[in-house]
Amino acid sequence: MTPVELKQLGQRILDDVAAASRDGEGITRESFGAGEERALQVLERHAHALGLHAERDRYQNLWLRLPQDARAAPPVVIGSHVDSVPLGGNFDGLAGVVAGILVLLRMREHWQSAPPIQVLALRGEESAWYGRAYAGSLALLGKLPRSALALAHRSGHGTLGQAMADSGIDVDAIARGEALVGAGDMAAWLELHIEQGPVMVAREWPTAVVTGIRGNIRHNRIRCIGEAGHSGAVPRWLRRDAMLAVAQLLARMDEHWRVLLQMGMDLVMTCGICSTLPDSHAVSVIPGEVQFSFEVRSQDRDTLERFYALMQQECNALAAERGVRFELDEQLTSAPATMDSQWIARLSQAAAAAGLPAETIPSGAGHDAAVFANAGIPAAMVFIRNANGSHNVHERMDMDDFMAGVDVLTRAIRDSESNQADAASTVAAAA
Repeated sequence: MTPVELKQLGQRILDDVAAASRDGEGITRESFGAGEERALQVLERHAHALGLHAERDRYQNLWLRLPQDARAAPPVVIGSHVDSVPLGGNFDGLAGVVAGILVLLRMREHWQSAPPIQVLALRGEESAWYGRAYAGSLALLGKLPRSALALAHRSGHGTLGQAMADSGIDVDAIARGEALVGAGDMAAWLELHIEQGPVMVAREWPTAVVTGIRGNIRHNRIRCIGEAGHSGAVPRWLRRDAMLAVAQLLARMDEHWRVLLQMGMDLVMTCGICSTLPDSHAVSVIPGEVQFSFEVRSQDRDTLERFYALMQQECNALAAERGVRFELDEQLTSAPATMDSQWIARLSQAAAAAGLPAETIPSGAGHDAAVFANAGIPAAMVFIRNANGSHNVHERMDMDDFMAGVDVLTRAIRDSESNQADAASTVAAAA
């Protein structure tokens, strides 16, 4: 295929998946749900039309490869996830899978002189549906905690385990921690992804190489329980106002955040959900309970734990000061990850060879690459600039930038093979 034909094919696959998962103005591909399944089916149809071998594993992830390449050596795996947040954009995750398909097609005529390459379309990366990120990749590696199967759907109806079972997944094997892939089964994990922040657009970088991925500690629901009362009848000194306690907690944590940033630490904090109980919403009622979420992210594990300890200390202090109590649900953690230095170098060299800025950038958002990296698999990422942010309906990716990212991946894989061949020649000469 010519570069123009590959670009047109990439656009067509992206458009077809979007059409199969459009939900009003945005895109909805629920983890282990109908939209995600339709996306996988569209990818399978395109793979078959392109003459690629397509196969689902026991956990219903989709694997693609050239049919003539049945080498037993661990492959370089290119991919990402296909699920989305509710009413999200089309490129978060999906672009990485389509990029893998295009790399596979570009290498079709030269597959014997390159390492084995496979494409992996993963399920269940987004935490928006069950409060747990990376469910698909963690399950694949035998690292999804059994307790995660009991996590409730965001609607309150159904669990992650039920959704997985309904998708045809061997849930019992996941509960036993059975891994389908181990560290020795993959030569590398490469993931192309849109940047989900504004940095690359502001700096006019079409592509960049990721250095590391922030980990996080989060609670989907924390309850601050005080005492409801009449807004006009209870004086301040007798109030146990849950809303003011939560507001004070977040203000104190914001100040801790500011201080730690001044000390040079990498840190972000978010409270994305905060609400009094719907049944008791009233202007004249002192809130007796507030439910809220809490998340902290950092590239440094010690910083995460330090900030989380500060949050617990402030909860205890405010409980004594305001006569409230805080009840925390299960703590969910994702470890920070560092990308593989050799692949960072290869991708940077490939970008420079393609006439692109050889820039590096950390990832504030989480990605399946972090799971593979922390499992001992060399992992690396290429970011594509993306206007209007992510996790919203206005996500935008320029196809020329996308194809530049595909080119960087292809060149880096070819470079990895030539480096291995040079090393083998050097060893042979020395012998």
